[in-house]
Amino acid sequence: MAKSSSLAALGLTAQGGREATITDITVDSRDAGQGTLFAALPGSNVHGASFIGKALAAGASAILTDAEGAEIAAEDLAASDAALIVAQDPRQTLAQTASLWFGAHPATVVAVTGTNGKTSVSTFTRQIWEALGIAGVNLGTTGVEGSWSHPLRHTTPEPITLHRVLAEASANAITHVAMEASSHGLDQCRLDGVHLTAAGFTNFTQDHLDYHETFDAYFDAKMGLFTRVLSPEGVAVVNLDDPKGKEVAKICEERGQEVIGVGASEDARLRLSARRFDATGQDLRFTWQGKPFQTRLDLMGGFQADNVLLAAGLVIAAGAAPSDVFETLDTLTTVRGRMELAATRDNGAAVFVDYAHTPDAVSTALQAMRPHVMGKIVVIVGAGGDRDTTKRPLMGAAAAEHADVVIITDDNPRSEDPAAIRAAVMAGAVQAGEADQIIEVGDRAEAILRGIDMLEVGDALLIAGKGHESGQIVGDSVLPFDDVEQASVAVAALEGRI
Repeated sequence: MAKSSSLAALGLTAQGGREATITDITVDSRDAGQGTLFAALPGSNVHGASFIGKALAAGASAILTDAEGAEIAAEDLAASDAALIVAQDPRQTLAQTASLWFGAHPATVVAVTGTNGKTSVSTFTRQIWEALGIAGVNLGTTGVEGSWSHPLRHTTPEPITLHRVLAEASANAITHVAMEASSHGLDQCRLDGVHLTAAGFTNFTQDHLDYHETFDAYFDAKMGLFTRVLSPEGVAVVNLDDPKGKEVAKICEERGQEVIGVGASEDARLRLSARRFDATGQDLRFTWQGKPFQTRLDLMGGFQADNVLLAAGLVIAAGAAPSDVFETLDTLTTVRGRMELAATRDNGAAVFVDYAHTPDAVSTALQAMRPHVMGKIVVIVGAGGDRDTTKRPLMGAAAAEHADVVIITDDNPRSEDPAAIRAAVMAGAVQAGEADQIIEVGDRAEAILRGIDMLEVGDALLIAGKGHESGQIVGDSVLPFDDVEQASVAVAALEGRI
């Protein structure tokens, strides 16, 4: 039976009190049909109102837009009997409408924001739930993973897709969801209408300034998770070790939210008190509200301990018993493309793949590797095209500062000249490091092969930037390319196995 709803049931009021029967909602006029609610949203290049005429011709019974959109399509709207809803923020209105349209969500949803670590935290959260016998998924950069799976195109999907996926998850008996909340998604109100039990903050460093333009705007976008999406009754789990951590905690406390501080800070309720590294992982000692606990993590990098404890905090905030949560931590496994062991040479030298694609993430990943590596660290690094250009020399500088050998190669050049991107990364690397230890190899496969060929006993290679991605974007094409697969092939070739 086809689904239908009135505007009033979706929380919408049309101009003149006009009613309409809605049979579907869309932001794409090509998907409009009889009874569709078409959301005409402002865009960076064109306003969606330019397509209102097409949606009306296809049978749309209602149009949601802003005042500018109503003016752009005034002639088409005047010739139609469709209901017109004019909203000050049509993106937020669409998100809330989509939530009502698709209905039931899993009972427990948590979200995490921050420049780095979102995928790891959400994945660890899901792994802890599963270890506790709870049907959970994580939703974000790597799609929907866990007790139910589903592909996604964006870290934080647009509202219609997001609420449809949440409803499908609920229909598939999923009770718990851990979501990544990107700054783009928060700025565009994609999470509005999602009822969160808890929200987490990892860290704040430079990224996405091509979109947000200023650090303040970028930070404000992330804070929307706590100031707008998470209710005052929700719980905020905050990394107090980050320079912005205490500010985030204060923002949450002022809103009336309970705060669980995480980190080495004395103010942290979930406090990391000591850790010991070895070649395959780390041992942690931590306290929960003063009571000591100890666990083993088979995970590389000190930052992974931070991610694990933040995930544990989110699971506790969502209602699990702390002692039960802590018993699961030694079962956690590496997140795909996040400090993932991709291959090992016959001499024991290890090759890791990590999604580090910001200066801070590169710096953090390399510093995190150092306690585990007795020999030299080689890093392969690049920068994406059509993205924040100011971070390119900073990427090179971060690599040169913390690695012994730097190989600069192509990431996803997109529409830009790859050589120009590499030159910007190289400029930062040369300024920060030793020129004779910095190499430029444009072809990414060759760069990986050469990096692995350098590895001696006790050495390690970090392939940074693309992580879990299975393609390289060159121009308008996505060429098959997987860093983990390429590393395995390179090791096999160098060891004479193929």
